[in-house]
Amino acid sequence: MIKIELPKPDVVIYQRKQELKDGEVPIPSINGFIDLHKITRENGGFFLFYNKDNEVLFVGKARKLRQRIKKHFEDNVSPIKKYRDEVYKIEVYEVEDPMEREIYETYAINFLRAKYNIDKVFYQ
Repeated sequence: MIKIELPKPDVVIYQRKQELKDGEVPIPSINGFIDLHKITRENGGFFLFYNKDNEVLFVGKARKLRQRIKKHFEDNVSPIKKYRDEVYKIEVYEVEDPMEREIYETYAINFLRAKYNIDKVFYQ
């Protein structure tokens, strides 16, 4: 049996409101997330969406992480479009090798039993 361990996330962001101090400019929110700028714009990897109960809702991968994560909250073809309001936390893992991304994504979907993934599911 092959043993796979998920690495530690490179970035973890939570849904939150900005508490403005004098002179600060408001940060635009995307579905309640104001810290998307902390996610790399250039690198690839995989990501996990969690709800407030720390259950994995969705696992995805991308060549450009920030772009892909933002698309999940903005477009109409995202597999989580009906469940966007449930997402409370996002964990981001930078993994440049496409094969490693694929392996981690498939592993995370099945080991963590992601609620809204429909592809690559081997448990029922």
